[in-house]
Amino acid sequence: MNRKRFLKHSMITGVGAGLIGFAPDRLLANKREDKRLTILHTNDTHSRIGPFPKNASQYAGMGGVARRATLIKKVRDQNPNTLLLDAGDVFQGTPYFDEYHGALDFRVMSKMGYDACAIGDHEFDNDVQGFCDVADKANFPFVCSNYNFGSTDMSYLVQDFITKKVGDIKVGIFGLGVDFQDLVPDHLHKGVSYMNPVIISRKMVSELRHTHHCDMVICLSHLGYDYDNYRVSDRLIASQVDGIDLIVGGHTHTFLDKPEVFEKSDGRKTLVTQVGFAGIVLGRIDFEFNTQKKVTGAVAMNHAVGGPESYS
Repeated sequence: MNRKRFLKHSMITGVGAGLIGFAPDRLLANKREDKRLTILHTNDTHSRIGPFPKNASQYAGMGGVARRATLIKKVRDQNPNTLLLDAGDVFQGTPYFDEYHGALDFRVMSKMGYDACAIGDHEFDNDVQGFCDVADKANFPFVCSNYNFGSTDMSYLVQDFITKKVGDIKVGIFGLGVDFQDLVPDHLHKGVSYMNPVIISRKMVSELRHTHHCDMVICLSHLGYDYDNYRVSDRLIASQVDGIDLIVGGHTHTFLDKPEVFEKSDGRKTLVTQVGFAGIVLGRIDFEFNTQKKVTGAVAMNHAVGGPESYS
């Protein structure tokens, strides 16, 4: 969905909704909270602490961490079995980054209770040490499996993956970062190298499914949604790697009102989603599991952060 169309849709309804696998009444009628998992997600927030000005040419009055926090709390009150995830590029974009170098972003994300965050290319804008200098302001883990951090301090701060128990569902979360070529100058990512995300993703899925016995696998990707050139994208990962339930994407600032669904040969589905940039949308997908802890369906419901009352 292009941005103009997205805004028209979201400002009228306040939400973009899509059904994947079953009717919403079935999900809402399920009172067993341990079998319903809500995923909230953001990407490319780019240091947008406050909302866009009301006189902005685009997205006037939209976004802001206070409104996002209010939405997050409301969803968690409805379902405590909720994960809050970010697909990277927290850094860069407003004077808040120029002044606080990302420390403020990590503090407010910590207060909102983020569970994991990917590494975007802009996380290197103040070089490797610049990221390390403010990473201690985050009380959530960073994940990226296809960057080799070598002997840099980032090797102590970024994990290949994490696992979390949410209700009785065990979730494995791994991260992917975009190729540095033509994006990040060599001196800014010195000591950190890029590895093939397709190969790494297959390794991560195998480890999470078979070694850690995860019921659900989520990829936090900063690869980008789709390309016409050589770059590996979320859509390519979804089509070439089996065993991923959800890819939460970033980098290309793509507005998807509902996830794209990839049917896999083993009968599973891989969902790919992304919610633009600057925190003007809070992505949401509610997953339902059966008694064998298998995903049986999902409902997507992306919340506009702001709404019609923010427009003059």
